[in-house]
Amino acid sequence: MADELRQVHLTGPQIRALAQPLRLRLLGRLRSGGPATATSLAADLGTNTGATSYHLRQLAEAGLVVEEERPGSGRQRWWRAAHDMSSFRRSYYEGDPEATAAAEWLEAFQVSRFAELAENWRRALPDEPVAWQETAEISDYVIQLGSAQTEAMLREIEEVIERYRRLGQDEPGPDARSVVLYVAGLPRIESGSGEGA
Repeated sequence: MADELRQVHLTGPQIRALAQPLRLRLLGRLRSGGPATATSLAADLGTNTGATSYHLRQLAEAGLVVEEERPGSGRQRWWRAAHDMSSFRRSYYEGDPEATAAAEWLEAFQVSRFAELAENWRRALPDEPVAWQETAEISDYVIQLGSAQTEAMLREIEEVIERYRRLGQDEPGPDARSVVLYVAGLPRIESGSGEGA
């Protein structure tokens, strides 16, 4: 049976701690790859162990990673993510300009990360199995909704995602792999160029 999804609504200190590229990468790697040492994380991420250890301690201080006891690990410290998922809204940080700036940085990072992942997929597509070529997609929809309706729709989408997350843990398909799913419900703001859907 799939584990319960551990989620955190980022506090001011937590979002400030995450608004640093290496820390964000470390947390992402621990979430996707499971517990690891500073040495193995440094090797995976192409950084040095000293910097990795420092930033892991900063994440631990913010409650985003925890040290994991491993019998027989000697002096090596193992770290794991304290949560599976983080969420935040700028309104959480009203009156905290540093946390608000961190939230803005994370939003910009998410947008650029999505563009990077989509471009990586586009380049790799010709060499991917046909089943994945036919399955993976990026779609956009323009619908007319109020804020409460949009909120309800996004919560419903989250329920569907959670159902499939559990299915993927309990009964992964024969060609299972990590799938990144971005969900965005954004009011349409015209850029002035007249371009776009």
